[in-house]
Amino acid sequence: MDITWLGHACFRLHDADMIVVTDPYPAAVGLVEDNRPSSIVTVSNTHSNHSNSEFIEGDPKVFRDPGEYEYNGVTARGVMTPLGEGQPNEERNVAFTIEIGGVNVCHLGDLSAPLTTRMMDELKPVDVVLVPVGGHCTLTMDEVYQTLQDLDAKIVIPMHYKTEGIIAEIDTIDPFVLRMGLDDVQPQPRLVVTSANLGTDLRTVVMTSQGRHR
Repeated sequence: MDITWLGHACFRLHDADMIVVTDPYPAAVGLVEDNRPSSIVTVSNTHSNHSNSEFIEGDPKVFRDPGEYEYNGVTARGVMTPLGEGQPNEERNVAFTIEIGGVNVCHLGDLSAPLTTRMMDELKPVDVVLVPVGGHCTLTMDEVYQTLQDLDAKIVIPMHYKTEGIIAEIDTIDPFVLRMGLDDVQPQPRLVVTSANLGTDLRTVVMTSQGRHR
C-alpha cells in the first residue's frame, strides 16, 4: 500500500485498484486542488480545509460520520473525538481508521483533545497514525506524544503543519521534531507499507508535501 501526502491533512492511500483520499482541501488553503479520481474519501470535519470532497473526480464513496464502512474490500471505522476547551459543539471531529492493503491507517483529523480509552479501543488496531502537529486548534506536543504511545502504532506520519504555500495559522514541524527527539529528518515523497515491513518499534516518517502551492 502506497502513502503520499498531498499537503495539510490530505493523504492518498493506494492499493491495487483502490484509492482513498483523506480530508481533501480547497485552493483557499494555499495549495492547488488535487482532484484526481478516488474510490473513497474520508472527511474528518466540516471545515472547508478538510471537506472539499465534491471536487474529487471518480464519484467516490464519502465517509464523514461515525460508524463502520466497507467498500470493495476497504473498511473504515469513524469515531467521534472530544472537543477542545471552549470549542463549539458544531466543530466536531471524526477520526478514521482505514484498513487498506492489510494495513490499518488512522487519520486523526483535527484532534483537539486527548482520546478517551474507549475511543482508542474503537480505533485500534493502528499500524500507521497520521497526526496533526501544527498546534493552535489541535493537540499540544505533549498530548501528541501521549496519543502516539496510547495508540501503539508502528509508524507515525505528521500532518497539518505549516509548509510552503499553506496560509492556515499553524506552526511548522519544528516543535514536533524537538518533542520526538528526532536528529536527522529526511522527508520522503512516498512510503510503501505492508504488514510485513511495519517493524516492532514506533518510527517517525516525515513526508514531503506533494501539494503545489498557488
